[in-house]
Amino acid sequence: MQQTRKIELWVGSFVIAGICAILVMIFQVADVKGLGSNDTYTLKAEFDNIGSLKVRSPVKVGGVVIGRVTNIALDSESLLPVVSMAINSTYNQFPETSSVKILTSGLIGEQYIGLTPGFVFDDEQMLVEGDYIEDTKSALVLEDLIGQVLYSVGGDSESE
Repeated sequence: MQQTRKIELWVGSFVIAGICAILVMIFQVADVKGLGSNDTYTLKAEFDNIGSLKVRSPVKVGGVVIGRVTNIALDSESLLPVVSMAINSTYNQFPETSSVKILTSGLIGEQYIGLTPGFVFDDEQMLVEGDYIEDTKSALVLEDLIGQVLYSVGGDSESE
């Protein structure tokens, strides 16, 4: 009786430790930070095609995460996707000449937004809460690229 109780206690503790380890891994993979609110400001950008960009995708400058995508909506007039990004307020020195593009981690990895700081001129304004980044480059869609290659190869063989 005493021996089975001890075994049940060990099994229970291993199960709890396993559940805790799985939760830690889930939070690491999801890149969940502390529950406290960080000071951020919102920037927006309009793209022709956002590919498979998702809410919570990172916004990076030179590989460093400076923010996250908070919202993706369709503009009712232009019918183009508008991406809202929450940028950490410690990174508030981006000039209006900055540009954004949708990039992919690896060949078929997740998509993220790459922000390239622009040049600072004497009278240049910095991007502030709610500003639109005008210079954008849309996502490169792998299916479109493959279709273009196949079409160009097929077109060359017909002309001979």
